[in-house]
Amino acid sequence: MRRIVLDTNCLLQVLPSHSPYHKIWTEILYGNIVLCVNTEILIEYEEILTKKTTKEIAHNVVEAIARLHTTQFQETYIHFDLIEQDVDDNKFVDCAVAADAEYIVTNDSHFNVLKEIDWPKVAVLTIQEFASQIK
Repeated sequence: MRRIVLDTNCLLQVLPSHSPYHKIWTEILYGNIVLCVNTEILIEYEEILTKKTTKEIAHNVVEAIARLHTTQFQETYIHFDLIEQDVDDNKFVDCAVAADAEYIVTNDSHFNVLKEIDWPKVAVLTIQEFASQIK
């Protein structure tokens, strides 16, 4: 089973049923993809979703993620600080490393720096690349 860390902007793209990436959300809900998160990530999800939708929708999405039996809650004890351009993005990197996630799914160009780092190795896919891998 695939284990991913999903950047917040990609979460926003997978939620609408008319989105070409909605199949990612569906696969998460069906338990075919393990979503790796930590408290910081869930807080950001809820904060951004509240700004883009409503407080109730944001709460329901985060609650759904938290209740899924396939969600992997991963505390991070080591902070690598690999992304200097937007240090807030490091929570996704640290979670991915600690959870041994297969990919970080993001379209944020700040994550491109990870391609140049040998250790810890963190693979990054765009939402388009990841969606094309889902059958």
